[in-house]
Amino acid sequence: MSDREPPRRRVPGPARPVRPGNRRRPGPGARPARRPAPSRRPAPSRGPAPRTIRLGSPRPRLRMVSLALTLVMIAFVVRLLQVQAVDASTYAAKADKNRYVGHVLTAERGGITDRGGVALAISVDANDITADPTMFTRKQLKIDDGPEQAAALLAPILGQDQATLTEKLRTSNTQYVLLARRQTPQVWKQIKDLKTALTKKAESDGSTVNVLAGVFQDPSSKRVYPNGDLAAGILGWVNAEGKGGGGVEQQLNKELTGKDGKIRYAQSGGRLVPTAGSTETPAVAGSDVELTIDRDIQWAAQNAITEQVEKSGADRGYVMVQDTRTGEILAMANSPGFDPNDLSKASSAALGNAALQDAYEPGSTAKVMSMAAVLEENVATPETHVVVPNRLHRGDRLFQDDIDHPTWNLTLNGVLAKSSNIGTILAAGQLGKTQKQANQVLYSYMRKFGIGLPTGLGFPGETSGILAPAAKWSTSQQYTIPFGQGVSINAMQAASVYSTIANGGVRVEPTLVRGTKGPDGRFTPAPRPKKTRVVSEKTAKTLAQMLESVVDDEEGTGAKARIPGYRVAGKTGTANRVDPATGKYHGYTSSFAGFAPADNPRVTVYCAIQNATQGSYFGGQICGPIYKQVMEFALKTLQVPPTGAGAAHLPVTFTP
Repeated sequence: MSDREPPRRRVPGPARPVRPGNRRRPGPGARPARRPAPSRRPAPSRGPAPRTIRLGSPRPRLRMVSLALTLVMIAFVVRLLQVQAVDASTYAAKADKNRYVGHVLTAERGGITDRGGVALAISVDANDITADPTMFTRKQLKIDDGPEQAAALLAPILGQDQATLTEKLRTSNTQYVLLARRQTPQVWKQIKDLKTALTKKAESDGSTVNVLAGVFQDPSSKRVYPNGDLAAGILGWVNAEGKGGGGVEQQLNKELTGKDGKIRYAQSGGRLVPTAGSTETPAVAGSDVELTIDRDIQWAAQNAITEQVEKSGADRGYVMVQDTRTGEILAMANSPGFDPNDLSKASSAALGNAALQDAYEPGSTAKVMSMAAVLEENVATPETHVVVPNRLHRGDRLFQDDIDHPTWNLTLNGVLAKSSNIGTILAAGQLGKTQKQANQVLYSYMRKFGIGLPTGLGFPGETSGILAPAAKWSTSQQYTIPFGQGVSINAMQAASVYSTIANGGVRVEPTLVRGTKGPDGRFTPAPRPKKTRVVSEKTAKTLAQMLESVVDDEEGTGAKARIPGYRVAGKTGTANRVDPATGKYHGYTSSFAGFAPADNPRVTVYCAIQNATQGSYFGGQICGPIYKQVMEFALKTLQVPPTGAGAAHLPVTFTP
């Protein structure tokens, strides 16, 4: 059998109907007719028909959502209009108040130097310790006793009361409170280190809170006195508010302080926001003040008076050193003194400047004014004979000298050299035909010497002393004032009297300030002091020779003030002292005043000691050595050579 299948025969089927539009075109190549598409008949039903679910129209829901959004937008727009239009200024002010803070930029205080530019008072960097009370609330720290914990840590560092600090940290409605002024960098470093330690502990221990996070510092300055108590009575001090509390610091506070500036900046959490901008008015530094004093001479004077006050068991003492030609004060020393760096250890009695604030009866150092009046009025000469009895009855009193003596036959020069009270009364009585006239003449000279008047320094707390008008002098004052009792002065006035004689009879108002140097570096000298002719040059020269006898003559009372190689003019004083506490006489005021070289004066030195209770209380004995010590130092410091001329050696006594 063959493997090939036989060809199938095509069986002709029924003829397809030809649609009119589908008719074949006759002829060769005609397209075959398209078969009709089979008709779609529904499938036979196998069960009930499925239920058709129709969705509701979304339009109502869209309308409600649109309405809600519209209402919300309307609320936002209304609120926005209220904030930005209606209440814009109110909200802006609140925003500024909460966001911006302002601080005063304290001006750097000017320095104080001596005449050579040596610093006596300077300002160094310091910090004001501040806090933001809003950072100590429970909301911020999550604890109730944040202020108490912070105060407990800060109190020992700042040296303040813990309760006071707690109260400050609980202050409401403020983001700034001052905890302590002008603290040293070391104090801030302690606080900063403590803050750092608390921060690290809080990071590692979730239960720990940094209660010092709201404590900050503002740059400031602190007043420092490099020489401790040197010239403290002159300099004064600066109080906690940064203002001068005494001395030059108070007197020239405006010049030293300068002008504070202001800064206003945005802050967050107590810290500056650099990108928010700030406004600043820079501070203008204060002027530097140059004094007339010489630091070295001041040290010598202060050292000498301190040692003698302690040795004598005295209440206090002072030394003045003045340039006789210019009136400039080269030293003004007080004992006891104080250290302006630490006022907590200072005695209230030692604060201030006793050399200018104490009013006391000068005693025999005032006799030089009586002698000046006698010489200037030409009622006597240094050689005029004065018979001095042991006692002298005048008015309601019986007067005597400091020692009992037989009748002395003295010259007027001898009266001054031996410091005779009786001889001075007799000489001053020649100033007028009557005692009242004599009183008026003496009063006029004392006023020209500056007694009972301001010195011209304008120093805080300075006394003008007491010199009653001549018409009001009591019966005893008519005779005690010529030898220095019944009249009160301060140490500067006493020194000025001798500087007037040393300057040829012309009084130059004392000065303590040479000038000021502003922030621009320009030096402005102090106004020139006022000058007043008190006595003639001839009278002044004669008085200088008479004062030499007090020191050089064997009869004089000032031998301990001698300085080898120099001619020295001086006068001792020992006065009954009024006790300030009781108002009654108790103890003595011991003093010595003079200038050198006597024939070409350059320097005046005055010393006074109040109420010496150990050893001698005579001025020549306890103040004479101080005069010598300080004068020698001043002459060497100023390089004043001896004149080389011999002393005048005026006669002290006469032979009847």
